[in-house]
Amino acid sequence: MSTANHVQRSLRQCLAVVAELLYENGHVLETITLARRGLSRRELQSLSQNAPAWVTCQQVLETSQAATRNEQGRLILTAMGRELMFDMFGEGAADCA
Repeated sequence: MSTANHVQRSLRQCLAVVAELLYENGHVLETITLARRGLSRRELQSLSQNAPAWVTCQQVLETSQAATRNEQGRLILTAMGRELMFDMFGEGAADCA
């Protein structure tokens, strides 16, 4: 498997886990797909404490540049992350309008 395919597979796995963990912790996908929203430091800390898998997925997303911080310092998906989310979960999951 090529490095690019491995990275994309890892990203997709992390996005699936992230979607599940967001739902389980009272969030919706739009929390990270809309640039004006995002997860605050407090919300990220809570997710990290409640779901240890969150930390690994967040690191993979940020390292691969599928996630970043918005102007308010909140974690959001980049255009690439939103595109993968769209591919996996449909138009509504990554709707940025």
